[in-house]
Amino acid sequence: MKKLNILIAGFMMLGLSSCSDSFFDLKPNDQVTRDQIYKTENDFKLAVNACYSKLQTQMDFYIEMCEFRSDELTLDAPTAGTQDRYDIDQFKEVASNGILDNLWANFNNGVYRCNLVLASIDNATFDETKKAQYKAEAMFIRSLTYFNMYRSWGCVPITYKPVTVEESLTIGRATEQQMYDMIVGQLEEIVNNNMLPKKYTGDDIGRATLGAAKALLGKAYLTFGKPEMAAKVLKSLIEDNSHSLLPNIADVFDVNNKWNKEILFAIRYNKTVEGEGHGAWYSLSNLSDNNYRTETLNKLYTVDDKRAEMLDYVKVPGVNVYLVKKFYDERDATNRTYGSENILLRYSDVLLMYAEALNEVSFSNSQTSEQAKALNKVHERAGLTPIDVTEAADKDAFRKLIEVERQKEFAYEGQRWFDSVRLGGAKKAALNEGHEIQDYQMVYPIPSSELERINNTDLLWQNAGY
Repeated sequence: MKKLNILIAGFMMLGLSSCSDSFFDLKPNDQVTRDQIYKTENDFKLAVNACYSKLQTQMDFYIEMCEFRSDELTLDAPTAGTQDRYDIDQFKEVASNGILDNLWANFNNGVYRCNLVLASIDNATFDETKKAQYKAEAMFIRSLTYFNMYRSWGCVPITYKPVTVEESLTIGRATEQQMYDMIVGQLEEIVNNNMLPKKYTGDDIGRATLGAAKALLGKAYLTFGKPEMAAKVLKSLIEDNSHSLLPNIADVFDVNNKWNKEILFAIRYNKTVEGEGHGAWYSLSNLSDNNYRTETLNKLYTVDDKRAEMLDYVKVPGVNVYLVKKFYDERDATNRTYGSENILLRYSDVLLMYAEALNEVSFSNSQTSEQAKALNKVHERAGLTPIDVTEAADKDAFRKLIEVERQKEFAYEGQRWFDSVRLGGAKKAALNEGHEIQDYQMVYPIPSSELERINNTDLLWQNAGY
């Protein structure tokens, strides 16, 4: 995807808030003129590219709402411009939190872009295979967006088509079943009808694949409490052999090895193209700076775990910047941006989700069980001896082994908070950081700006506890 005609990329350095979402609004924003816009195959390609473009602007979600919410990063005290982050980190966020407000708007604009494509594509006349692909890509991105919204806020208003400002004021929160149908149902349609290619070549590399849809579907099944269905789709993905673990985890994140066999889906950037690079994520200006890591993260790894060094800071040549190895890249001299990618789905995730699904279906502490083998493939790749799962007394104990392994594997990748919620460890993790949290804090407050805009508590109401 490095030469996709992306509208604009996001510049979201750690410590900087996201750009105002109005900057990314499609025109016009008060009425839909799609019949005048999308007609040809190239029209729809550009429109789908605009959907990918919105994903590029969402790094704040993975940093602020995922990492700082978890037990991996912490802010000891607020500074100028970081009050909203501090409140999220300390579980003191309110409905007026600017980070939550910006990302709610950002996500909904992304949905709007996808809906523009989906509202017109069935009536367009061009190659049916390509049409199915573009349709599925928009469906995948919309499902991903609503999945992140659901995990963040619970049930939210959903739309399957572009709506006017006036119409949006009449759309209330969806039910659990409606959220499931939107997120899971759309992914099932993609998978069951093979609407996406298994792989791409050339400039199309990086677009959503059938494997990416299966992996996201498996994660959605687990989130909605459907482990049997998760196990089935993840097993089919594993048996497909399109993806595999790389022997050396450092190679997964090497910017010179971007689309390797472990990556199923990543938000892609190209620093050599103006507007398609990004800022210095998780950067330090010198090694004595506060890196925001919790003691939990500092003590997480054993000395022989190869994943530990992926969190080391490395000096960027020519600039006063240090970057975490997972996101390391040299800065482009012309555009002054970086091109490392935000990997959302990779094969180690598939294996650990498969172990999780199998454990939820039927506990086994046999060292030769499928769940033990899947878990240990990831663990051993880190240079470690196999986990002795025979010591796991029950399903809860095995689930904890998976949770710990996921934290070690995906540190800084925006997974930890939602993993801890799904696997049941969020309260204990927060308590270890000095926060006694309640059930209602598993989701965020609905932004007050949205409540005020709708101004109808029968349609949109605040999450309990806030």
